[in-house]
Amino acid sequence: MLQRSVESYLRHTPAPQPVFSDRGIPDTLGYARLIGLGDTSAIENACRCYRYAPVVFVAPPWEAIYQTDSERKQDFAEAQQTFAVVAAVYRHCGYRLIELPRLSPRARADFVLQQLGPAAGL
Repeated sequence: MLQRSVESYLRHTPAPQPVFSDRGIPDTLGYARLIGLGDTSAIENACRCYRYAPVVFVAPPWEAIYQTDSERKQDFAEAQQTFAVVAAVYRHCGYRLIELPRLSPRARADFVLQQLGPAAGL
């Protein structure tokens, strides 16, 4: 997971315009902590070396729309726990988290664009 995350980072960095990622290298550290992986030094080092923009948009589990399926196997309580750990890792790594509002996908996209502002070039 770490190797794929680093490869994705390197493939998209530097970028001439903002790039959005569904997951980042700190997610790997969060998952490692969730499963109790003993030695996370390589992941921690990658989190220090490969930096994203300082602002990270997060979407906490939303019970009203949450469903499990063949890809999403966690129940809602597990999803909440995972979110809490991963969000804590991002904060520990120095990122500022902005929570997405619980709105339609279009309204969420508009919110993100508003947060980025004209300087983002979008």
